[in-house]
Amino acid sequence: MSIKRAVLAAAAVSALVLTGCSTSEDTGGDTGEDTSGGSTDVDVSDLRVDVVTHAAPGDSFWDVVKSGAERAGEDLGVDMRYSNDPDPGAQSTLIDNAVADGTSGLVVSMANPDGLEASIKAAVDAGVPVITINSGIDDWQDFGAITHVGQSETIAGEAAGEELNGTDATNVICVIQEPGNVALEERCRAASETFDGDMSNLQADNTDLQGSQSTIESKLEDQSIDGILTLGGDMSGAAVRAVKASGRDVPVGTFDLNADVAQNVLDGNIVFAIDQQPYVQGYLGVTGIYLKLINGNDVGGGQPVYSGPAIITEENAEEVLKYAENGTR
Repeated sequence: MSIKRAVLAAAAVSALVLTGCSTSEDTGGDTGEDTSGGSTDVDVSDLRVDVVTHAAPGDSFWDVVKSGAERAGEDLGVDMRYSNDPDPGAQSTLIDNAVADGTSGLVVSMANPDGLEASIKAAVDAGVPVITINSGIDDWQDFGAITHVGQSETIAGEAAGEELNGTDATNVICVIQEPGNVALEERCRAASETFDGDMSNLQADNTDLQGSQSTIESKLEDQSIDGILTLGGDMSGAAVRAVKASGRDVPVGTFDLNADVAQNVLDGNIVFAIDQQPYVQGYLGVTGIYLKLINGNDVGGGQPVYSGPAIITEENAEEVLKYAENGTR
């Protein structure tokens, strides 16, 4: 699926939101209060959408996803409930509990698809609509989800490799901050395909940024390492600090955006950021479930809805910084 088609798909979702929010007054019908939120007799106030992610505590990326989901819940008037656990078994339990508690629909990130397969398929079999976000682009159809909202990690990774070719780097470490996350592994693999130099993976821990900084510093003692690619905004900060501590001039590129990343791009500490727009993932995930419940819509047309990649460089970082500071980019 091309980026152009993905943008059109996202635009279609936005248009459907407006349609789904039309009142009877808009269509020339009864001018009384419309509690359905759409063309059926569904009472929107009775709808509950659970967003269940693999976020680790304190991860700024997932704070933005949550903000997008919360805003969608507010805009659409549905009961949005957010929960998270980085352990696949615990995340599966959260999904099972939401279904048992009567959720109307699920939005789920699948960093470990194998660990969530049984729970997601059970939810679908129980008649609960599911949309996957962020991770799971290769498995959502097999699991019975409506669509996937996120970026192609292959396309995003290839873009990162091409951006690295614009630096002087020839031997880059790709820092993976979550063990077993297949999406992160795909980013590194795809980046290595388009990068003209050598790339090797380095395992770090997003829940221990100080320890990760030390790990990167140790790696930089190898003078042949002349570039760093991180896969998350918080980890990019650790990489920037590690480079400064090493006293070397090593370019850093990263995936994902937050206010610190945008500022580091502006300051020249990070050369580029691949933004998958997590706010969009949270917002469109909830919106897609809403449209299914009130109007029977299946967004995406059998294809994923791409939220990125959007490439942030020094030329456009200031433009997005204000949104990042608001917690929406």
